[in-house]
Amino acid sequence: MTPAELHTAFTAAERDWQSWLGKLRDVVRQELVTRQLGAELPPPPVPVIDLGCGQGTQALRLARRGYQVTGVDASADLLARFERDLAAEPAEVRARVRVERGLIEHWAERTVVSPVAAVLCHGVLMYQADPDPVLRAVAGLTAPGGIVSLLVRNGDALAMRPGLAGDWAGCAEAFGSDQYANRIGVAARADRLADLTGRLARVGLELTAWYGVRVFTDIAASDANPPEDPAELEALLDCEERAGRTDPYRRVAAMAHLIARRPA
Repeated sequence: MTPAELHTAFTAAERDWQSWLGKLRDVVRQELVTRQLGAELPPPPVPVIDLGCGQGTQALRLARRGYQVTGVDASADLLARFERDLAAEPAEVRARVRVERGLIEHWAERTVVSPVAAVLCHGVLMYQADPDPVLRAVAGLTAPGGIVSLLVRNGDALAMRPGLAGDWAGCAEAFGSDQYANRIGVAARADRLADLTGRLARVGLELTAWYGVRVFTDIAASDANPPEDPAELEALLDCEERAGRTDPYRRVAAMAHLIARRPA
């Protein structure tokens, strides 16, 4: 497949999605995932592969902490943004990062790479009609004893967003479904915790922890800015973080962050 032919279901709406980077919902997502990864990842400098790294938010944060990070994505535009941000980092951070372009399931097959201690795959499965090829690629890149971090749309709470918005037709349709139209206008798919746990087991990965992401702020407008007051933003993030690790709140979060391990 040539670079010009690399595309995913996400590609058509990518520009709209980029326009919302740094807005409230993105800030909450990225900050919560960062905190949750901090509790789960082995200490640096172990190597990490970020599959579907996009603009590189998590990859850069991990590199700053001392991890050796390979970022893989199909989008030339997002990787260009990643590389622009990377160029502004100190030399020691730049030296820890490698950026490659490719489809996840193909990259894992064509690249000679040893399995690593941690593999991230965030915001990818919702654009896969069949998640199994990506899950197989993720599992194949995870070393024995290593961890996998998956961020998915929470299928167990798919009716929450339309219900809270008063869209009763959309709410009724969401019950029992795994299909939805996301805010950038792409038909996408959600994962239910029990089903995804089973899929992980079939590729040799054991679910060990999971968190909710965006319990309270998912219904905010797409262009809503985060609070300007740092104390107010920190209070918001602390509430979101607590809800994301506490039942029953995490079960109605917009996204689920799953941590799985490959047995040693």
